[in-house]
Amino acid sequence: MKGKVLIIEDVQELAELIVLYLTKEGMEVKSVESGEDAFKELESWSPDLIILDINLPGMDGFEFLHKYRKTESTPVLIVSARNADEDIISGLGHGADEFVTKPFSPRVLVARVRAMLRRSQETQEKQDKMDDNILRFGPFTLNQDVCILKKGEEKVALSAKEYGVLAYLAGNDGKPAGPEQIYADVWKNAYGDLTTVAVYIQRLRKKIEDDPGNPKYIETVHGMGYRLNTDAEE
Repeated sequence: MKGKVLIIEDVQELAELIVLYLTKEGMEVKSVESGEDAFKELESWSPDLIILDINLPGMDGFEFLHKYRKTESTPVLIVSARNADEDIISGLGHGADEFVTKPFSPRVLVARVRAMLRRSQETQEKQDKMDDNILRFGPFTLNQDVCILKKGEEKVALSAKEYGVLAYLAGNDGKPAGPEQIYADVWKNAYGDLTTVAVYIQRLRKKIEDDPGNPKYIETVHGMGYRLNTDAEE
């Protein structure tokens, strides 16, 4: 399994052993001996997982984890000889995802790392899929999974057809769509009064635009139709 792993361990022999086993699994691995060195490394390198010892020179593992969790959510696996319940509870309480006590089997550690990376990747894939169905423009968020438009945290009330027109424009990647296209897709009818589309565009503008007469989000492209400008500034 591919993945980038940062090891924070001051016992060089142990760190080298972990590096050896993880490298054999095809992972990219770096090792540092202190929390301070770890933060320097993290300025230019983003791991997918961190293996962290608690007893470190200078900043200990708990301090590192407390500081790191203020800004980052990367999975952290604590590896420590401290096996008291209080230490395990404290490690997990500071934001560690797993706690392995020393001594340990390198093969078991590798299995834990693989499992953590797999869960992390699956979570990221689910998040990416959700993000694909969420469109943001100006102060608005259009969630196409639940058919809801929000301005900030406030829901914007849309009728089914108003939402349909907006969702169609949102899915057109900024390209203009003519009234015929919009009517056929939203009303599911190749024939009808195309002025209906203009009516719904005006309704949307009244709900979205600060100045409906001078729209910046739902633009008219003369001779081509309408487009949603997601790059317009708030």
